[in-house]
Order: sequence, then C-alpha cells, then structure tokens
Amino acid sequence: MTTLELKNLLVQRISEINDVQFLKALKTILDSKSDSNILSLSPEITHEIITSKKEIEQGLFVENDFLEKEITEWLNEK
Repeated sequence: MTTLELKNLLVQRISEINDVQFLKALKTILDSKSDSNILSLSPEITHEIITSKKEIEQGLFVENDFLEKEITEWLNEK
C-alpha cells in the first residue's frame, strides 16, 4: 500500500467515526506529529499577549520574588 493509498483510506475511515473523544485523541496524535513548529493562537490569546506586553512596558506588574515574599508573610500571619 502506498503512502497516498494509506492516507486516503485513513481519511475515509476517520470520516465514518462519530465518537468525539476518539476524534480528539486522533487529533492529539496528529498534532504531535505535525512538521510545523508554528504556534497558532486564537485572536483572544493574541490580544491578551499584546495587552500584557503593554502593561509590562508601563511597569504594571509584580516580580515573582516580591509576590512570593508577600504570600509567605501573609501565610505566616495566619
């Protein structure tokens, strides 16, 4: 069986499957074998990243070390 024949057979067989969980599992397998290293982001996620970058540029963030120190102090007060 050639690669093309196998691909066509798989497409036909997949089109007959109605089990959503099984199709999601197949998609996960196919995604892991993709040759593409390009990450596709939804418009919402892209917007969040752009907004976050702007906030960082404006200094609207808390460094992790400072936040961990505050959390530790808060927990010790309890």
